[in-house]
Amino acid sequence: MDLNARELLDKLNTEHSLSLEEYQYLLDNRDQELMDLAAEYARGFQAKHYGKQVFIRGLIEFTNFCRNNCYYCGIRRDNRDCERYRLSEDAILECANLGYELGFRTIVLQGGEDMAYSDDDICNILKAIKAAHPDMVITLSIGERDRASYEAYFKAGARRFLLRHETANPKLYAKLHPAELSWQHRMDCLKDLKDIGYQVGAGFMVESPGQTSKDLAMDLKFIEEFKPDMCGIGPFISHKQTPFAKEDSGKADTTLFCLSLIRIIYPEVLLPATTALGTIDAKGREKGILAGANVLMPNLSPTNVRKKYTLYDNKICTGEETAECINCLKGRVSSIGYEIVVNAGNRAGFEK
Repeated sequence: MDLNARELLDKLNTEHSLSLEEYQYLLDNRDQELMDLAAEYARGFQAKHYGKQVFIRGLIEFTNFCRNNCYYCGIRRDNRDCERYRLSEDAILECANLGYELGFRTIVLQGGEDMAYSDDDICNILKAIKAAHPDMVITLSIGERDRASYEAYFKAGARRFLLRHETANPKLYAKLHPAELSWQHRMDCLKDLKDIGYQVGAGFMVESPGQTSKDLAMDLKFIEEFKPDMCGIGPFISHKQTPFAKEDSGKADTTLFCLSLIRIIYPEVLLPATTALGTIDAKGREKGILAGANVLMPNLSPTNVRKKYTLYDNKICTGEETAECINCLKGRVSSIGYEIVVNAGNRAGFEK
């Protein structure tokens, strides 16, 4: 183990802050021993704030239409081979009802930026779910909207919003997205969401095309400074119908190290072990929890649409019935000494 890296990791463990250069040094000088120590430190904070509990969120992928053309994404606007779908309000409510029956107390309504759903449509869906299940916490993950829209959704009952920042480097953001998409606008949206009162989720891709260790260090510094309530990270995985089809995918080890560092940086954060991590490593989600993660997001979407919501290739869990999927996850989680819990799962210390 690099002794300077060990000193920096110990410093992070006590101060929860490093300089950009220090984060980069950690990333550039990691070995298995350093990763194991980071995971040990991360599990200490995980245990302090969450014990051995892993929260589950029910994911409802309700539309794969998207107005954007991000170069890495399988549901990008110009992918003519993507079989599109939209779920009706009734179908979305059926998914939410199923989730409630299975014990979920928080769901995530996720979709591309599909403006066929007006603000009124989104608000009506939110109100209907809250009317049926007042104790269900609803998360939205529907991309960039204006502040007035975010305020309307909050008023209608949404309390969490996931909006990955993708990268903290504006130059890399420009390489991953067409010119009409702005890094600054993404940042403004995140600030608006926090200001309105949402529990806010940010996040980034690990080892996306062109990403350097300095870029990753910038992401870690952003998490330290912005302090999102949730942080969703996963390895970049290529999709065959995108401009990045031939790019190498990110690695599990780098993702796991970043998970540990994020837990140490912000010990109370809600940190998912993502489906992407489980896609590149068969035990990726278990390894993610042991690296510091404490959230899993099984799919509540109808099985007949799941294969159509492919942001990247070879996505796992597209064919299982939801009940089967949860039983599988419970077994995986208990095999490493943790337990799935079905409460709303707020960030530790979050004040409603």
